[in-house]
Amino acid sequence: MAELAGLEDAKARAVNERHGDDHGVNLGKLRALAKRLGTRQELAYGLWETQDTAARLLALLICRPKAFTRDELDAMVREGRPPKVHDWLVNYVVKKSPHADELRLAWMEDPDPVVAGAGWALTTERVAKKPEGLDLAGLLDVIEAEMKDAPARLQWAMNHCLARIGIDHAEHRARAIGIGERLEVLKDYPTSPGCTSPFAPAWIAEMVRREAG
Repeated sequence: MAELAGLEDAKARAVNERHGDDHGVNLGKLRALAKRLGTRQELAYGLWETQDTAARLLALLICRPKAFTRDELDAMVREGRPPKVHDWLVNYVVKKSPHADELRLAWMEDPDPVVAGAGWALTTERVAKKPEGLDLAGLLDVIEAEMKDAPARLQWAMNHCLARIGIDHAEHRARAIGIGERLEVLKDYPTSPGCTSPFAPAWIAEMVRREAG
């Protein structure tokens, strides 16, 4: 914790806080510290229990994802509210867990929009890498009915799922683009030059173009 405190940087904190993350540690330096420590599951538990955001990010880098029980992961996703903690928890830990699909199904139905967003993120992973058994048309039905009025982080996760269905599954592409065009979610999202817009129709078109080229 003392070493993490020594990495605190006021400028980094200002940037992070604009994105909802309450820490001031440069992520490159955090990753370097994690590399030096190696995998340390007990230390990861201790760091997570501090409730400090930088410590929790470090914990997610040095833990063993398969060592957590289903209930531990469920509690962690409810506690890890800062966006970067939530993102790393889902992508670096839950996706590698044997409990991932069970949690995916439970979380998608959760009334907490941040937890539901984690369920949608896991579903997007399935859409892209292991779509067997998924009801893609049914997912599009839910997105069409609920995405427009969903809270921001849940809306972002549902939009990502919509885009991946359109990108990876040609038979659903026209419908995915049509849903995006009608709902106009993230249509005016500011996008830096050279970056792909998160507006689903533009995102789908660009990724399909790249894959074809």
